[in-house]
Amino acid sequence: QVQLVESGGGLVQPGGSLRVSCAASGSIFSIGTMGWYRQAPGKQRDMVATITSGGSTNYADSVKGRFTISRDNAKNTVYLQMNNLKPEDTAVYYCSANIRRMLTENPSTYWGQGTQVTVSS
Repeated sequence: QVQLVESGGGLVQPGGSLRVSCAASGSIFSIGTMGWYRQAPGKQRDMVATITSGGSTNYADSVKGRFTISRDNAKNTVYLQMNNLKPEDTAVYYCSANIRRMLTENPSTYWGQGTQVTVSS
């Protein structure tokens, strides 16, 4: 069994900062790309940022220069540092990870339960 558990969401004022974390646990052989996605009410889930096992990153245009994704491979954890937050960043943030549970198994994508980020004065 594999679990992704997010933490760190909350309420922040416009222009503020917040860091969310996501730790993977369970039967894990290796983790490939990890990422953060977000879904606002009535909208589809969109990619925010991704990071490969080697550290290569990719960002949505709307967050470039404001958000930073990083990971700690020893802790199976991915982070998203969010600066200069805007009301339009308000959404449920989900982490994802491409995980191989054993050498002989193909990797699968796992999702966390989501954490609410609200940007409001």
